[in-house]
Amino acid sequence: MSEPRTGSALVRATFPYAVEDRARTWRLWIVASAVMVTFYALATLPTPWFVRIPASVLAGLSMVRCFIFFHDVEHKAIFVGSPLGLATTKIVGFLLMSPPSIWKESHDIHHQNNSKLLSASVGSYPIVTVGMWKVMKPSQRWKYRAVRHPLNMIFGYFTVFLLGMAIGPFLRNPRQHWQGPVAIVIQMTWMAVVGWWFGPAAAFLGVFFPCALATAVGSYLFYAQHNFPSMDVRDRKEWDYNHAALRSSSLFHMSEVMHWLTGEIGFHHVHHLNHKVPFYRLREAMAGIEELSDPGTTSWSWRDVRACLNLAAWDPAAKRMLSWDELEARMAAGG
Repeated sequence: MSEPRTGSALVRATFPYAVEDRARTWRLWIVASAVMVTFYALATLPTPWFVRIPASVLAGLSMVRCFIFFHDVEHKAIFVGSPLGLATTKIVGFLLMSPPSIWKESHDIHHQNNSKLLSASVGSYPIVTVGMWKVMKPSQRWKYRAVRHPLNMIFGYFTVFLLGMAIGPFLRNPRQHWQGPVAIVIQMTWMAVVGWWFGPAAAFLGVFFPCALATAVGSYLFYAQHNFPSMDVRDRKEWDYNHAALRSSSLFHMSEVMHWLTGEIGFHHVHHLNHKVPFYRLREAMAGIEELSDPGTTSWSWRDVRACLNLAAWDPAAKRMLSWDELEARMAAGG
């Protein structure tokens, strides 16, 4: 390659990959949903504990994969014009309390403002600069730290999804986001019916824990995909769509098993360059487009997780994220 492509030329290079193989989509969806239902059944039914507990974990992880189908449907990357495909995948959105109307609104805003400083944090974890932190009120600082705190992701079932995805949007716009309460009712009814027929343990292992695990994994994945040590962010005046995709979205290294369970969404820089590329073609697009070969990376290793969670605020002068200790030291020294 003589000169790296940029702008619209680079986006156009992804067009050959933004084509769905409908037969492949159906095959992958049937397998993923069958795997998920099987693990949910093993966790719910009175099987031995050494079967139920691992099945509960695998049910949650397999739901993450199924959620990626819903995610791609909302991007119109797969199942366009397929009523059955649309209906069956949207069920997963309701089961995880992120119904279509709410998810699409927040996620579209996220893609249009990926890692853009001084922009609304709808659908994203907020990022502030050192200067912004300096003038923030104590209550604003507390809220910022709380949103980026690991506990917010671990308990994402309650914070990110129940409150953030289902209740909050409904309170803001009841007419548009009536699906939020419907998703909560579906979740509570599912748990109550399983508890009534199979007992409290089944309700916990067969409903609550898998959903809690799926939302926790999803909450952290979404964070680390746009909050990693080598990220580069820009303010509104300098923000560029391609730059945000390639330098503010990570490649998440993980095992092939975890890539399968997370629906290949670890190739996130490719997804942000063109969200019409089906998830199962993201790896292919990265391999075929040289400009996508050198993104910022992270992984599930404790060292990388800790590094991502320790990121606090953007320093425009140093062009990097400061850690919480560095930010506090900067403030103690007068900013």
